[in-house]
Amino acid sequence: MGHKVRPTSLRLGITETWRSHWFANKKQFGEYLVEDQMIRAYIKHHYFYAGVARIDIRRTRGTVHVTALCARPGLMIGRRGVEVERLKAGLDDLAEGTVEVAVEEVTEPLLDAQLVAEDVAQQIERRASFRRAIRRAAEMVMTAGAVGVKIQLSGRLGGSEMARSEKVLQGRFPLQTLRAQIGYGFTEAKTKYGNIGVKTWINRGLLPPGGRISDTEDRRNGLNA
Repeated sequence: MGHKVRPTSLRLGITETWRSHWFANKKQFGEYLVEDQMIRAYIKHHYFYAGVARIDIRRTRGTVHVTALCARPGLMIGRRGVEVERLKAGLDDLAEGTVEVAVEEVTEPLLDAQLVAEDVAQQIERRASFRRAIRRAAEMVMTAGAVGVKIQLSGRLGGSEMARSEKVLQGRFPLQTLRAQIGYGFTEAKTKYGNIGVKTWINRGLLPPGGRISDTEDRRNGLNA
């Protein structure tokens, strides 16, 4: 089951936390869900260069609190906070109520699965060798202190006629051990032969028995969905 289920959803409340924190009735639930997706898509599209690893959304009465965790927060904040104000103005058009934006730094981007997946995708889009790209990325992740890493590519690799999969695996991966801090990332590389899916799993080791990760510790450690 560990191979078929998204590792972050399997560990919600244990080593992972929810990306959206709010409660809604049946009528508002769908509206909030679509709104959250639009907010995340807007930030990813306009601030991809800042290395956005994760976007947390929390709702209180009439206020939407958006927290963006990125590898290069300075690019997202801008000089004297100009970019944050521009982002806030853009999100005001998408969300109901007042939007508050906070930007936090991912201190260890090499241990963030989403950022590693996006880096591999960018190399493939620049026509780098896909085998060299995933092997180099896996070595860098292990050097940064990970216990295990797995990177998988799927699609018309190298322009082949048929789609296939290629993966690299280093270290240990106890997918069914719920105390294992396993981050997961997914993105797509857009090539002239079609899109290539990039999946990344990073194992940061086991939590101590009875241990849990709070929101603050989760952000500081660079864990991702």
